[in-house]
Amino acid sequence: MNKRFALLVLSLFSLLSSAVSAKNTLRFNDWFDDATLRLNYIFSGTNATQDIALHTMAVSPTWAGRRVNLDTLLLAGNGQVELCDSASGQRIYIASFSTLFQEWQHSEEATQVRKAFETVQLVPMPKRTVYATLRLYNSRREVVAEMRHRVSPHDILIRRGRAQSKYAATLLHGGDARRGIDLVFVAEGYTEAQKGLFVSDARTAMEALFEHEPFRTLRDRFNIRALFAPSEREDVSRPGQGLWHETPCGSHFHTLYSDRYLMTDKLFQLYDLLESVPTEHVIVLANTPTYGGGGIYNLYAMTSARQAWFRPVVVHEFGHSFAGLADEYFYDDQYETFYPSDVEPWEPNLTTLVDFDSKWANLLGDPEALQHDGVGLFEGGGYQSKGIFRPCFNCRMRTNEYHEFCIVCRQAIEKTIRYHTEPL
Repeated sequence: MNKRFALLVLSLFSLLSSAVSAKNTLRFNDWFDDATLRLNYIFSGTNATQDIALHTMAVSPTWAGRRVNLDTLLLAGNGQVELCDSASGQRIYIASFSTLFQEWQHSEEATQVRKAFETVQLVPMPKRTVYATLRLYNSRREVVAEMRHRVSPHDILIRRGRAQSKYAATLLHGGDARRGIDLVFVAEGYTEAQKGLFVSDARTAMEALFEHEPFRTLRDRFNIRALFAPSEREDVSRPGQGLWHETPCGSHFHTLYSDRYLMTDKLFQLYDLLESVPTEHVIVLANTPTYGGGGIYNLYAMTSARQAWFRPVVVHEFGHSFAGLADEYFYDDQYETFYPSDVEPWEPNLTTLVDFDSKWANLLGDPEALQHDGVGLFEGGGYQSKGIFRPCFNCRMRTNEYHEFCIVCRQAIEKTIRYHTEPL
């Protein structure tokens, strides 16, 4: 080896080492203040078009999100938000999410009318100017909409200091908000006189979560609060019956014209409530006896708290919103399929076998998993009876009656908890 070549190799090794070192030493305090930047967006379009518009920005004290794995994604999601330093171009934060808008795009209504939906992204407040990029993906994992905009921490139109005085009870203190996972239960459809009932319902929901592994074992990594805001009257809106109530979150049944789909499209209103409370994940508890709810990855979960299946349903919906788990049941009556047969789903508990090695293929040779969990390939999931497979015959993500998450869902939840709380 001649001297010039040796110097070249040494130089390349040094550059590679520096790049690896920079990646491994991306420290939160170097790039961000201990504050939350709220990015409010409007998504609009039809079944075939998507547009993104920035609505407003706001800042609130304390960043309750992850301070590790800042530039690394755990799951691809149906959308992603990315912050890059404006001077160097270095990516300093990325997160993935899903939206009600993208669900709506699979509906028949989306073929007939153009609609707009609110969405919110919470990111750490940068110390210096960054570029925020928002991307939406279709079911083929193709980018179908992208928006890039500049964010200066000194922008005078970033709204500040509008924290409202609200009642928030601490249900579990697992540690410093800077290191734990901050989950907030939000009251919906509870009157002022029912504040105690709401806190009791929130405790019931919390206990239901911690009855399941791996939440039970990793309980000390959570901080849980119950945020109360009163409604003028009990219950939530029921459009099918012509009943509309003014509630803190603006939720209603018949979301996307599905009878039991209980959600809110008033995301700005919901996150206004949460502005003064350290928030990373959200579960809205609706004071209604009618079965309903839903969960959207890295946005929020919702369930009715006065119905018989409250405990299993709140756990199921949090599986969606927290760990990106897909529904494992099927009925084949939706307007359009969600999962093309030649694309591997990003959700960890479904496969089309296109890239099965990235899912639970390793468990098929595990005698303990085969014996105790019955892990395998069971056709049917993601609302489709054919062409898509789930890991076990039954799971909390398939039926309310089943008592636990299957091994694949348990592993996905544990990975999510660790992703939020420790370097991977």
